Amino acid sequence: MKKTDNVQHFPTWQATDGSPLSCVEKIKVLNDNFDELREMMQDALEDALLMGCDEEQFRNVMRYVVAELHNPYDKSDKQD
Repeated sequence: MKKTDNVQHFPTWQATDGSPLSCVEKIKVLNDNFDELREMMQDALEDALLMGCDEEQFRNVMRYVVAELHNPYDKSDKQD
């Protein structure tokens, strides 16, 4: 996505039961966070490419980072 593109495609944010979120403020925060992340990730990709990094490797590392995120609110996560 070019930085000049103003069209944003946000997902329909869902609650844990699959129903769509309806709180306008929650949706706004989620969309703002998503937009900031997208912009940061795009900038990081462009920097990596300019420095000669392999695009597929960079994308794989980004996927790994997302997969490694920890949910601090998961009650099933056992801690010693």
